[in-house]
Amino acid sequence: MADTPRLGAHVDSTDPVAAAQERGAGLSQFFLGNPQGYKGPEFAYEGGPEALRAAAESADVDLYVHAPYLINVASTNNRIRIPSRKLLQQFIDAGAAIGAKGLIVHGGHVEQAADVDKGIDNWRKAIEATDLKIPLLLENTAGGDNAMARTLERIARVWDAIGSAEGSDHVGFCLDTCHAHAGGIPLATAADDIRAITGRIDLVHCNDSRDEFDSGADRHTNLGEGLIDPDELAGAVRAAGAPVVIETRGGLEGQVADLDWLRARL
Repeated sequence: MADTPRLGAHVDSTDPVAAAQERGAGLSQFFLGNPQGYKGPEFAYEGGPEALRAAAESADVDLYVHAPYLINVASTNNRIRIPSRKLLQQFIDAGAAIGAKGLIVHGGHVEQAADVDKGIDNWRKAIEATDLKIPLLLENTAGGDNAMARTLERIARVWDAIGSAEGSDHVGFCLDTCHAHAGGIPLATAADDIRAITGRIDLVHCNDSRDEFDSGADRHTNLGEGLIDPDELAGAVRAAGAPVVIETRGGLEGQVADLDWLRARL
């Protein structure tokens, strides 16, 4: 169908263009470096960022970069927040160098419940302090009472704060289905609920969940093999109407099977 969104998977950064082609996909998402470290971006693609950008354009493959998990611009701890802002800019710059369609970043959290308001305002400050050369896509997260983007109420408050910042027009939203399910957001209405807050959904992370609704556990599993109702999972993707990344296991074989599962339901 002409209105079917582009589909793809989270892949290794060595050759994300070839990885998309192997999966019959139109996009790839990947890390540029260690997702668990504070080290800056690293380009594994032979020829560097310019060559990767050219290859992706030639093959008509869209590229998305996932920021390191340790980035937490909401934190009230200077030793976390300040390096996080620095990394955020570095990965925005790296994404721009390869022509990425967006940089996905988790909402982060604060250390204590009393600091939630400060964390929300820290998001505003981070947006104002960052030169957003490409879209920054805020992703909802699965767990944590002090998380910035687990519940609809928190997402709404963070989005309002971001909206008051200069540069907010370059901020979008990434809806993760596993995170929504585990975070207590019903998938039957998730896309409409998020769009009512943000006015947009720019990307979907389509993942099944190994855990129960509102468990707070971020554990992906292959599509149709977890505890999310298959019809609700596919329905949320259809309702979002955005490009889709699967972040599931099983390498090429597992991801091809998941992409086929999803295509059959869109």
